[in-house]
Amino acid sequence: MRLLSITLLSLLIVVSSCGPFAKLEKSTNWEELYNGANKYYQEGEYNKAIILYDKVLPVIKGSEKAELADYNYANCHFKTKRYIEAAGYFNTFYRTYNRSPLAEEALFMHAYSLFLDSPDYNLDQQSSQEAVAAIQQFVTRYPGSASYERAMDMLGTLEARFEEKAYQEASMYYRLKDGLYPGDFYRACIVNFQNFAKDYPDSEHNEELAYKLVEVSTGYAENSIFNKKEERLKDAIKFADTFYRRYPNSGYTGKVKGYEEKAIAELAEHQELKAEIAQRKAEQEAKALGNQVESENK
Repeated sequence: MRLLSITLLSLLIVVSSCGPFAKLEKSTNWEELYNGANKYYQEGEYNKAIILYDKVLPVIKGSEKAELADYNYANCHFKTKRYIEAAGYFNTFYRTYNRSPLAEEALFMHAYSLFLDSPDYNLDQQSSQEAVAAIQQFVTRYPGSASYERAMDMLGTLEARFEEKAYQEASMYYRLKDGLYPGDFYRACIVNFQNFAKDYPDSEHNEELAYKLVEVSTGYAENSIFNKKEERLKDAIKFADTFYRRYPNSGYTGKVKGYEEKAIAELAEHQELKAEIAQRKAEQEAKALGNQVESENK
């Protein structure tokens, strides 16, 4: 039985090696290769088409046949989900044949390939940034395109991904704020929350982060050295005031009020202690001056 299986496999290999594609692949006739590549492309045999286009494209470069072959070659890579390679080939096509009837489609496919290759929000977004640049190039160049709305939807998806990544990063610092280095993470929270509001002013997360900004700025002030405490407590109170103006009907108002009252009470206590220290210092300086005068008069 095993011998029969080996024999059948060997026969299959021999038959395959003598098949039409194998014969065509060995051909040195560029017209046969060109027609064969186009045939396999039309039949959806994209991997076979790529192999044949690889052989024929250097030969027909610069000829009138090259334009369609170059586009098909790029699209073969797209169809086989080799999106990075496809993006590069579509971009090369657009730069080479920018007056072609296929130029608009090639530029869109360049952007679309990068979009499909872009990762989830929790991964590095460098390739997503490249996709955004490509989409913006397309909509600027072809504002009347039938693919314009699709491109804008893609752009919206990527922007939402950037927003979610920024929110998750801000939330990470918030979770770490009670760790070994609270001062560092409090400061990071404040910076990230403010940057998020600036970068995504219409985000649904802003109300939550504005409340947390009051919380962490109060905690940051409480853990500050004496000389920095007053300034940071005043910042916390200012953030609370901003929160009330932006979100007058927020469900977080009660919690914000609690942190604000805490900051106000600590500020009053701090200012009282600061005044006592200043008075004590003034008394010590006056006493030292009196002793100096007395010593000089002796």
